[in-house]
Amino acid sequence: MSVAIEISVACEDWHRILGAELIVHRAAAAAFAEAGVREGEASILLADDGRMRELNRNFRGKDQPTNVLSFPSNEEHNGVRFFGDVVLAFETIVREAAEEGKRVDAHLSHLAAHGVLHLLGFDHGNDRDAEAMEAKETKILARLGFPDPYAAHAEAEA
Repeated sequence: MSVAIEISVACEDWHRILGAELIVHRAAAAAFAEAGVREGEASILLADDGRMRELNRNFRGKDQPTNVLSFPSNEEHNGVRFFGDVVLAFETIVREAAEEGKRVDAHLSHLAAHGVLHLLGFDHGNDRDAEAMEAKETKILARLGFPDPYAAHAEAEA
């Protein structure tokens, strides 16, 4: 068995990114594989900033959109673990990619992997955890053929 990843498109703008669903699926599958997860289920919603703002306000008390939200779960469906839901916001992701000089597919892959790692218990609340999570993300993206998403940030701090 493998990890079943259901992707739903709630914003037609996502169709402006060629292969967006495949990009997200590949990144999510790579994140599960990197974490050693071989079976289970997860759901990913490709939303817009309006929906993301609503979710961020309702679940985090922040009345603004964000790029990715994760909603971990420990449910089981017919003996198969459901890891939870990831939501990605179109406008924020496209804007961030442009501002950071990144390809949209690379940034989207990064955030999809980031969201899945949150489902698996990874976090970045302190420096040690952030370094571990960033190392996983960098490894996942390298396997997908994308550059280190933190390289520009590290250079700016040096």
